[in-house]
Amino acid sequence: MKAERPANVIELCQALVRIPSVNPDGDPGCPVEQTGETACAAYVAEFLTECGAAAVLEEVEPGRPNVIGRFPSNPATDGKPKPRIVFAPHTDTVSVGGMTVAPFGGEVREGRLWGRGASDTKGPMAAMLWALNEMSAEIPDLPVEIHFAGFMSEESAQLGSQHFALHHGPYDFAIIGEPTSLKTVHKHKGCLWADIHTTGVAVHGSIPEQGVNAIVKMASLVQALDADFRQQLKDVGGEDRWLGHSTISLGMIRGGTRSNIVADHCVLRVDMRTTPGLSRAGGALKLLMDFVADHDATARVEPLPETFPLDTDEQNPFVQRLVDCGAEVTGAPWFCDAAFLAAGGTPAVAIGPGSIVQAHTKDEFIATGDLEAGAAFFKTFLKSWQA
Repeated sequence: MKAERPANVIELCQALVRIPSVNPDGDPGCPVEQTGETACAAYVAEFLTECGAAAVLEEVEPGRPNVIGRFPSNPATDGKPKPRIVFAPHTDTVSVGGMTVAPFGGEVREGRLWGRGASDTKGPMAAMLWALNEMSAEIPDLPVEIHFAGFMSEESAQLGSQHFALHHGPYDFAIIGEPTSLKTVHKHKGCLWADIHTTGVAVHGSIPEQGVNAIVKMASLVQALDADFRQQLKDVGGEDRWLGHSTISLGMIRGGTRSNIVADHCVLRVDMRTTPGLSRAGGALKLLMDFVADHDATARVEPLPETFPLDTDEQNPFVQRLVDCGAEVTGAPWFCDAAFLAAGGTPAVAIGPGSIVQAHTKDEFIATGDLEAGAAFFKTFLKSWQA
């Protein structure tokens, strides 16, 4: 039996939360049948179709599609192509392990809607979709072309936005759905994870002086990274008005094989959060590799996939239109799909109702009043094009 169509944005968010779409990477904290984005993407595609959009599921990984909806658009009166805007939240959620509320309950109480994804980012997605629903009859005559894209895999590897940017970009503007308290995030930090390896010579633990201990070498490097390199990040990248300075966190370390063998290998994983200023100065990876080489010529740096900072011009006319609609600009220490669209040539921002403080929590919720305000905001943004 076909599910009853939601009557308002709250019911739409409830319906989305009640569809398990846990990212399968890592420990999802739930049975495998509750992982993946297919069911959520299919629901969104049906909703978009009922709004008049042409909706398709585009598989990125086996069984893990993006959902793309294109609203009809009448020709512009001047005969020129209309600018294209894409509304783009993500359909996956983080793990539900350890949650203290029903992760897929979608219960409404105390003025809040509870469940995994309520804030990040099914609430912002519901607000976008409801505004598109309410404006569906007027969208074809707007002087902009309106599309929707629900990305898979944002919570791990961001494969959906990368695939979309490669195959469908660039757009004139992208509005990424994230819980930003309805502020326009036009800048966010990038992220680089890297493994630093030190090597030694293994000998019996009773004669350590005849070997070379990779852990001891790493200890010296750890001290240098935590002091001198941390300061270098500040000096080279500078202070960003919205983001502060670039940072490094020494997150994991492992070394050796047995307590009675001098360690011949040690690995340190670092987490660097980077500003646009550091990127313009040559980037985090080069700075890290040069520093490590200067400190220990035998050490090596193994980079993991990097997410670059978002640095969309505050004066971009699309950004200013959001500001005029009431969404002041801000920056964020986290990163999201906006960076990958921007890297592909699409100016992008992140915006949506709800607070990032609630994202990934054991009792995730979004205030129902915030949901309604989000839907009203996106409707105001769409209607602003009618002026």
